Amino acid sequence: MAVNNFIKDKNQQQLRPVVLTIVFTFFLANIFGQAEAGKLKITPLTGDFYIYTTYSTYEGNSIPANGMYLVTPAGVVLFDTPWDTTQFQPLLDSILTKHGKAVVLCMATHWHSDRTAGLEYYAQKGIATYTTILTDELSKKNNKKRAEYLIQQDTVFNIGGHFFETYYPGPGHTADNIVLWFSKEKILYGGCLIKGADAENLGYLGDANVHEYAATLTRVQKKYPAPNFIIISHSDWNSLHSLKHSIHLARQLKKKSQQHN
Repeated sequence: MAVNNFIKDKNQQQLRPVVLTIVFTFFLANIFGQAEAGKLKITPLTGDFYIYTTYSTYEGNSIPANGMYLVTPAGVVLFDTPWDTTQFQPLLDSILTKHGKAVVLCMATHWHSDRTAGLEYYAQKGIATYTTILTDELSKKNNKKRAEYLIQQDTVFNIGGHFFETYYPGPGHTADNIVLWFSKEKILYGGCLIKGADAENLGYLGDANVHEYAATLTRVQKKYPAPNFIIISHSDWNSLHSLKHSIHLARQLKKKSQQHN
């Protein structure tokens, strides 16, 4: 019995470091897993629509970038690409795991990297990538990622029985910014053109048309006067006052610009 107990104790002593190592490894994996998960957030919107959020650093601050995807019988449609370049594949993997469907189409709403960074990566994965011709021209000029297919004019898409339309209202945040409209659900996907209802300004204006911004937003408001949702790129999308507030900010900006001139 003493010998058996000794062997048993010896085995337990030898096993303890192994167990501790396993536990510690699991602990680290859990920490890093949580950190990785913090780079990509997926939130249900309504029906088959989901908002995905990635993050990047701008002027020393971590800024969220919202995109959207739609699950259809024909596959998943992705609107804009992650800003965080490390999340191109994790987004695809998350969608496949969550819905059992692959992404089949990706559309970017203007040429900035927070919308287009993943276009070439997704095209290499066999995903049909789209932008407007104007976005492609600006992407080429500014050495940004480009889409495989180009939209020549405002277009209605039918993917797996889900319809949405593209609309170019004019220059604002950029010369090429488009919005997307989902008529059945009344979802207005405004991208970076529309700012949050609590925004203090219109954000980055380095490529903006200050004089036309308000008029462009007003066209969007007149064309889609009663949306159920307004999805914007860098703020919370829970408020329907974001478009009205953005028009107010754009008018103030134009007024200031005219005063300085």
